[in-house]
Amino acid sequence: MIPTATLVKAARTVSYALLATLFLLIITLHLGPLLLAVLFGYFILDVLRFGNPRRKWLAVTLFVTLVTCAIYAFGFFIKEFLNSLPEIVDKGVPSVIRLANDYGMELPFTDYESLRSFLMETVKDQLRFLGVLARSATLEMVYLAVGLVAAISLFLHPRMELDRPAAARPGNLYSLYCDEMGKRVAAFYRSFATVMGAQIAISAINTLLTAVFVLATGMPHPIIILGVTFLCGLLPVIGNLVSNTIITIIGFTVSSQLAISALLFLVAVHKLEYFLNSRIIGARIRNPVWLMLLGLLVGERVMGLSGMILAPVVLYYLKVEIAKLRVGDDAAARTAPAPAPPAQ
Repeated sequence: MIPTATLVKAARTVSYALLATLFLLIITLHLGPLLLAVLFGYFILDVLRFGNPRRKWLAVTLFVTLVTCAIYAFGFFIKEFLNSLPEIVDKGVPSVIRLANDYGMELPFTDYESLRSFLMETVKDQLRFLGVLARSATLEMVYLAVGLVAAISLFLHPRMELDRPAAARPGNLYSLYCDEMGKRVAAFYRSFATVMGAQIAISAINTLLTAVFVLATGMPHPIIILGVTFLCGLLPVIGNLVSNTIITIIGFTVSSQLAISALLFLVAVHKLEYFLNSRIIGARIRNPVWLMLLGLLVGERVMGLSGMILAPVVLYYLKVEIAKLRVGDDAAARTAPAPAPPAQ
């Protein structure tokens, strides 16, 4: 009969191999958005339960309501953005052109009409990719819907063996493998909750500070600015660069002075984010900035935008799992040769 300790060790090894295989399949089949939908959905459901494990159906009801409101809000945001885009371009282009002329910069357009012609030529050149883009957008929506349904199912029935009592010890090899795989998945989710919980907190703080600036200066299109700030803030490091660019462009619709003021304010907020990262994320994850940037670059090359979001999560998960392997006096004592017997 095989010792239980040996079986547990083998099951743990198999669980690591299965999780690595699952990640390879996600990368190969481009299922990163589906994984993110499941993780985000479960994370929100877990929050809506308010720490009470018996409030699952209440959490699901609140979750469905929240998703419905989010879809409506996203549609409203897109409508506002599309309606405001011509005005942003019409008012912002002259300011950009004047600023470029002041600094001797050459632009591919000189007025609104030339910009529109430049954009139309660009669209014509990329027309063959529009079908691919539409198909990808449809597929992302399908992934989102499937991921949210899977998150609800996983939230209601998190165990792999539904016919086995929760408190029962594993009585066979399959049960043992299920328990070890469940530990790996739970550890990965906790890593996601730790990283994204911190990132959401930072994004909310940045959005609040940006809202104060927008109200104080009377910048136009506040809904677009705050929506972009929060959504881009979910991307570590690179998200602020994207939102800063968009907000600065909107500032040019009023004046170049307002755009420069907005840029200076956003740079100050970006510096504040380094402090927030060290206090909120750094205190939890404790990974150096260079490792985070390297993870973002590799994640983007491997899985695109979803890879950038998942990169800090994977880094933290690897750190958690590897940290379980202790190296110290006890391990050295086990591997050291036995002392020689005393001389007679």
